[in-house]
Amino acid sequence: MRTLLILTGHTKGLGHAILDVFLSLESVQVVALSRTSLDLAHSNLKEIQLDLSDLDALEATIPKVFPKAEGFERCILINNAGWIGEVKPVGKLNPKGIQRAMNVNLLAPMTLTDAFVKAYRNHQAEKIILNVSSGAAQKPLPGWSEYCTGKAGLAMFSKVAHEELNGLGFRVFSVAPGIVDTGMQSEIRRADQQDFPALERFIGYKSEGKLSTPEEVAAKIFQLISHPELFPEVVQDVRNY
Repeated sequence: MRTLLILTGHTKGLGHAILDVFLSLESVQVVALSRTSLDLAHSNLKEIQLDLSDLDALEATIPKVFPKAEGFERCILINNAGWIGEVKPVGKLNPKGIQRAMNVNLLAPMTLTDAFVKAYRNHQAEKIILNVSSGAAQKPLPGWSEYCTGKAGLAMFSKVAHEELNGLGFRVFSVAPGIVDTGMQSEIRRADQQDFPALERFIGYKSEGKLSTPEEVAAKIFQLISHPELFPEVVQDVRNY
């Protein structure tokens, strides 16, 4: 099956692991967006350097992101890029930080999802949209107001998109990846405990070996994408399958 994958945040962590899974397959074309580039010499990979917090730049870049659908039997969008935001309580936030967090975690995925639907609405292929959400979308954590809010919004957007698009051949998922050993976790562990009361718990996840590897989570995401018929609900958590 010839597959097209549009992937954000592909240069490190979970995004890099997802990229590796798809590039190991035959008949896959990947368009990958990130602030930096891996500069990989791979014929099946097109990299686009883009800061997803810059929505004007994203809008200008959209025509370069979505290739013609002819020849693809499956088209996939994975909105993986995310940012923890400022780990600070309400009252200590910065307006520009709030804006950047919302742009990366919510508005950029919404924009790319909308463009993906416009590009492939009339194409007779299997079409999957997978938004990488978080358990924080369902559970408020003091110090994480930006991240929790953005991911909760992304989960709700995914539910609405599913209701609207299910009859048009699209499947939409909001997937919580669990607690993954990535650079984001390192950033969290450097937070000030006064700003983030759960700091010791997150330090313990690392010291006690409770973090999943990006490769483990990428395999779970690939399982879902490969068998979407086994996952009827929009909101999924890789720790449950």
